[in-house]
Amino acid sequence: MIRYGIVGTGYFGADLARSINNIDDAKVTAVFDPHNAEAVANELNAEVSDSLNALVSRKDVDCVIVASPSYLHREPVVKAAEHGKHVFCEKPIALNFEDCKAMVDACKEHNVTFMAGHIMNFFNGVHHAKNLINEGKIGEVLYCHAARTGWEESQPTVSWKKLRDQSGGHLYHHIHELDCIQFIMGGLPEKVTMVGGNVYHQGEQFGDEDDMLLINLEYEDQRYAVLEYGNAFRWGEHYVLIEGTLGAIKLDLYHTGGTLRVKGEGESHFLIHETQQEDHERTAIYTGRGMDGAIAYGKPGVRTPQWLQTCIDKEMAYLHRILQGGAIDESYVKLTNGVAALESIATADACTLSLKEDRKVKLSEIVAPK
Repeated sequence: MIRYGIVGTGYFGADLARSINNIDDAKVTAVFDPHNAEAVANELNAEVSDSLNALVSRKDVDCVIVASPSYLHREPVVKAAEHGKHVFCEKPIALNFEDCKAMVDACKEHNVTFMAGHIMNFFNGVHHAKNLINEGKIGEVLYCHAARTGWEESQPTVSWKKLRDQSGGHLYHHIHELDCIQFIMGGLPEKVTMVGGNVYHQGEQFGDEDDMLLINLEYEDQRYAVLEYGNAFRWGEHYVLIEGTLGAIKLDLYHTGGTLRVKGEGESHFLIHETQQEDHERTAIYTGRGMDGAIAYGKPGVRTPQWLQTCIDKEMAYLHRILQGGAIDESYVKLTNGVAALESIATADACTLSLKEDRKVKLSEIVAPK
């Protein structure tokens, strides 16, 4: 039996906890959340801890799941590690490289597992694309292009997810696509450029994050990537496009489905999620919302859609398996040793510096500063 403590039982943390409780030989024993703990604890027959220290020091907690707001990740991760608890931390792992490294280093120092919550790694379509690339199906990968864009109107209340100092804005909060590209491309770029800003959504009803971000990644071997983020795009899109010397792969996350084009073979198609029904469900959700595209945020008390719950279940089952001593799949090594966390935040920090100083930034400035 692996026993889990949950820090943060809002929208995502609550469904992570529910998923864990559905696994054989797994049990959520305690939760900590200043606002949402009671209802989730009652549902899961868990106890409420009245402080973070109380939760991480419990003898009946083997692993701590950190799903608090992004700016509050460092303390629970470090304290959990110091108490000998394994750690799973939701994305973005941190809002700067210094905090991320402190978290990863603490887990290494205390010899506990640290797993990053980059859930896109558990999409069927992402792994199918990676396998196709490894098999040489599209030749050498030359270029990737990701977009996660939409339009947002004013809101009656402003979520913490719209505040730069709490969520990191679109780049950090929606770091999935950046992490996915680095998974596909094999790691860090050499240098980055980011331009953009808050071009329209100023005012108290919008928060203070930038609403249009355009990113270039340059790799040493003349490979490139482009990413678009923001809520100032009337034509919302959500995809990852991978261009190779022999073909191309598109992971369409809006009109949900995967497409492979290979020279001389035409097109073939594959699922993004586990079933055609889940792909259809995602498409219906995105198209039904209209122009907000991929810009939407869950709230406490709201359940995740089935396609996302299935991914959560895969992610939590994998975490549970490795905590029970299961072998780590080669494709998930970086996800479970801190490297994926560090690489995604390093690149995001480099992009942030590029925008601030209006210049290209080498990744060496972030990961190996003088």
